[in-house]
Amino acid sequence: MTHQQYLDTLGMWDATLGLPEQITSAVAASEDVLHNVNLTGRGTFDSVALFGMGTSGLAADLAVAFGAGRASVPLWAGKSYDVPAFVGPRTLVFAISASGDTEETVTAATVAQERGATVVVISRGGALAGMAAASEFPQFTLPTSVPVARTALGFLVVPVLATLARIGVLPDVGPSLAAAAVTLGRRRDVFSAPHSEPAEVARLVGRTLPLIYGSTGISGIAARRWKTQVNENAKIPAFVSEQPELSHNEVAGWGQHGDVTRQVFSLVTLRHTGEHSQVARRFDLVVAATDEVMANVIPVWADGDDDLGRFFDLALFGDLVSLHMAGREGIDPGPVPAAADVRAGLG
Repeated sequence: MTHQQYLDTLGMWDATLGLPEQITSAVAASEDVLHNVNLTGRGTFDSVALFGMGTSGLAADLAVAFGAGRASVPLWAGKSYDVPAFVGPRTLVFAISASGDTEETVTAATVAQERGATVVVISRGGALAGMAAASEFPQFTLPTSVPVARTALGFLVVPVLATLARIGVLPDVGPSLAAAAVTLGRRRDVFSAPHSEPAEVARLVGRTLPLIYGSTGISGIAARRWKTQVNENAKIPAFVSEQPELSHNEVAGWGQHGDVTRQVFSLVTLRHTGEHSQVARRFDLVVAATDEVMANVIPVWADGDDDLGRFFDLALFGDLVSLHMAGREGIDPGPVPAAADVRAGLG
């Protein structure tokens, strides 16, 4: 089957394949907002805190990972109701929520505002948009065209990076984002062909459970993206771990029960040319140690000239793998009734 024949009531395939254009659009929209905002006039920031859940939380995690070794002040990401003690008047806070009503994020943003922090809102509307309007905080508004939050990766990531670059916390990210959009456009065309790499990875995983290994930094964040997309789009469990930590502990767990695990798990390794040389060696050693206890061991290598390009490449690849996994089983990737039931239960 081609993806046009898969069940897809919310247009997940078209939204996912539009990631290159989404990045370009998000860059232009972010420039428009930042042109009319003087964040530096609010004072000097000596810390940045980012709050979000789901894909919004992933945007926060990416900013922290990308900022490691680049940011001029500490960056911290939180995925809960709690706000760390350092957040105060000299903290720039990002409240990221596609709906603007994510309970944990609204709670954290409210506390941060009460402590005197400057809050940047990234949302479509909701309570966060109301907070931004009432306090004259900057707001980046998501377009209504994206069907669900997880298809808004570019619209959630780009404003964070662009804002941090504008105030000098990060170096200029414009050239990297432009290059990423071009590379993704080319890769999208390849990935859309019959018998593409993402389709083949989905076939190899089959009805096993994917275990996704990345490494600290951009491929680790991409691995988390793979996991959550498999969870939400394909509606199956998936698990994630990162090098080098996993080679200090998790690898020891594969010493027993190979007769069971080789029927249950497939290992996917997310690799890129920018990883540390010792991390590369660790991947080789861990693959050698786990090869006989996995149904499949599947390496996926990122394309892209730098960290941002490689991240978006791995993210698009994984998004399409999860959609193929859903399609092969006749699963509609858009609705997530289990998550909706949890939200409804919370009232």
